[in-house]
Parts: sequence; structure tokens; C-alpha cells
Amino acid sequence: MRTFSLLKGQPVFETKSGTKIGEISDLYISPEGIVKGLLVKKGTLFKQSCFLDIQKVDSFGWDGVMIEDAGLLEKAKEMPEYTLGHQHSLEGKMMLSKSGESLGLLNDVYFQEELGTIVGYEITDGFFSDITEGKQVIHSKKPLTIGKDAIIVDVNKMEPSINTRGE
Repeated sequence: MRTFSLLKGQPVFETKSGTKIGEISDLYISPEGIVKGLLVKKGTLFKQSCFLDIQKVDSFGWDGVMIEDAGLLEKAKEMPEYTLGHQHSLEGKMMLSKSGESLGLLNDVYFQEELGTIVGYEITDGFFSDITEGKQVIHSKKPLTIGKDAIIVDVNKMEPSINTRGE
């Protein structure tokens, strides 16, 4: 399990040749809140976005993502329904509980790389709140609802604040 912020910018390598193919730029997220794939920036001068199905990744290392063959990258024919940081971005969107409680703004997601299942949501209440209180992580085993104005998540209870200042 890892956050997208740790994955963003990582190189993608082809295992059969050891060649760097591109780097991770975003997540492709389904309307049900499942990570379907990765968006990979490919090329040197004219970068193009390619789609990499998460099921076709051999391994997610701390220093790179490994795939068998560069042919597994598909030219992005259409923009994904949702991403974390690009078009139709979920980052910064208001998160509400099913009971109507404001949880904060979505900052990052925790997901299981092999399955694409999002298991946690890092939320923020703003820069100063993050410094004084730290960010919070919400865990939910149920699918979320992504709406035009907010993300609705079914949570039983909120986890205590996680201090991200290293104390």
C-alpha cells in the first residue's frame, strides 16, 4: 500500500531491456473510486500521456515501476473519468460522510497497488491546520460516491489525526 504522492514522478522501466519508458504522472480512477490504471508521460521533447492498466504492472518498487514490455502502454484515446491531479481532478474536492459531516478536502489517496483498491483518503483542512494539527486519514471499505460538488464516503469513525510534521 502506498500513496499517490510517493508514486508520482517515478520512472517506468521495461524489464526485458532495462529501458526507462516514461514516468508516472497521475492515477486513472473509475467512478466507483477504483484505480484502473496509471497515466504515464512518455517521450523527451513532446511528451504524450499513455494509459497503463494497473493489472499489467509487474511490480511497484520504491525506485521504479516495472512492466514487461513497452507495448503494454496504450495511447490515451480519451481522458479518464477522474484523475487525482489533472483533468477531472479529485484533489481538493470536498469530502463528506454519508451522515453529512464535512471531513475536509481530499489531498492524497492510499491504494493497494496490485488491486487498485483505494483504502484510505488523506484529507486536509488547509495549510495552517496541517502544520498545527497534521493531516487526517479516513479509512473506508465501502465504495465512495463521486459527485460534481463533493465526494461522499461511508465511514464508521474517523481515525485520529496523523501528524505529518515528523513529531
